[in-house]
Amino acid sequence: MTVVTGAGIRFVDLPGRRAADPLRGVETSSSLRIVELERTAGRTAHRHPLSEEVIYIEAGRGRVWLDGEWHPVAPGDTVHVPAGSAHATVPDEGADMRLVCFFPHPDLFANNEDTDITVT
Repeated sequence: MTVVTGAGIRFVDLPGRRAADPLRGVETSSSLRIVELERTAGRTAHRHPLSEEVIYIEAGRGRVWLDGEWHPVAPGDTVHVPAGSAHATVPDEGADMRLVCFFPHPDLFANNEDTDITVT
């Protein structure tokens, strides 16, 4: 068993977001990412070719773009993204978001592909 405390989570600043991978370096068959999003002019969609993703909306309101359709989301909502589906999460104006993203695949970096699709 591994316990990663909140104090042990390290965020990395990325364009339009901060992300932490609390299970990085832990031998496991799944992975987890915590993402803090800010509203930006456009967000590039991405996909996970090796697994589905489950996104829990911890804080903030916004929309999830999934394969060309928009879906409103709010705190407490859960989104299932099928493997290989292009998607992006966009916060509402003035509403930063915090997401907890689960993947039944151990390697986040091998399981992420950016697309050339920009959503706003």
